[in-house]
Amino acid sequence: MDVGELIRQDAVIASLKANSKKQVIQEIAERAGPLLGLPSRDIFDHLLQRERLGSTGIGHGVAIPHAKLPTIEKLFGLFARLEKPINFEAIDDEPVDLVFVLLAPEAAGADHLKALARIARLMREPGLAAKLRSARDAGAVYTILSQAAEPNAA
Repeated sequence: MDVGELIRQDAVIASLKANSKKQVIQEIAERAGPLLGLPSRDIFDHLLQRERLGSTGIGHGVAIPHAKLPTIEKLFGLFARLEKPINFEAIDDEPVDLVFVLLAPEAAGADHLKALARIARLMREPGLAAKLRSARDAGAVYTILSQAAEPNAA
């Protein structure tokens, strides 16, 4: 599973304003809803329910909120760079400013787990977070993510 297959340019938010984890999830759901043709509230509820099981903050300022939805047919990714880092209850207690959301069909099974693992590996690549943090706009963020997602990207 290539991350480039998960995310589209219109699913990149270069500067998301939020003051809390719940607000981040709400804003992301509001952006993802129209892109998927789904009620934003459904996406919000599923992401929040998963977050209540344990934080999806994986450390180093990165979170990967994810959920399975019965109403989508394929994996969907959305990336948001926050204007200011927020407490996401991450495993390293560091605030989060890079959020990669993964939504999957309920029947995705192993594909969901493979995509999560791939996103986590990508977001841990040396230098990638710094590039994402310094990108000037959504187009630049998308380019960084899609190039980094290529198997032979330098």
